[in-house]
Amino acid sequence: MALITWNVEQHETNVNFADDEHKVLFDKLNKLYDLAIGGAERGAIGSQLDDLIAYVVDHFAHEEKEMQTKNYAGFGAHKAEHDALVGICGGLQAKFHAGEADVTEEVGQMVKGWLDSHIPAFDMPYADVLNG
Repeated sequence: MALITWNVEQHETNVNFADDEHKVLFDKLNKLYDLAIGGAERGAIGSQLDDLIAYVVDHFAHEEKEMQTKNYAGFGAHKAEHDALVGICGGLQAKFHAGEADVTEEVGQMVKGWLDSHIPAFDMPYADVLNG
């Protein structure tokens, strides 16, 4: 069962690269969630967690580069949001691989909530500048 489903009204930024990358991110998050909630082997969960976090880091770097190139005024606040999530995810990743944490329903809901909030509040506002 999908944790998060692409919704045009809530998630579309009208910035092609961002929308395409967000869709891939959603797919990777859903795959991780399904593995974790479905009781998959820890190694498979860990591999998918690593893949998702690596993708998120690359996506954030791409967005940030585009914002800087276009001198987007909201860059500082946007980057702070990215850095905060990467810190949370990196901490979970380290604890998971040390056997001190699991990917749980609550972790999935936290990431879903972050995306459902971040994309409309932080990504949609950059559309005019990045498309300009």
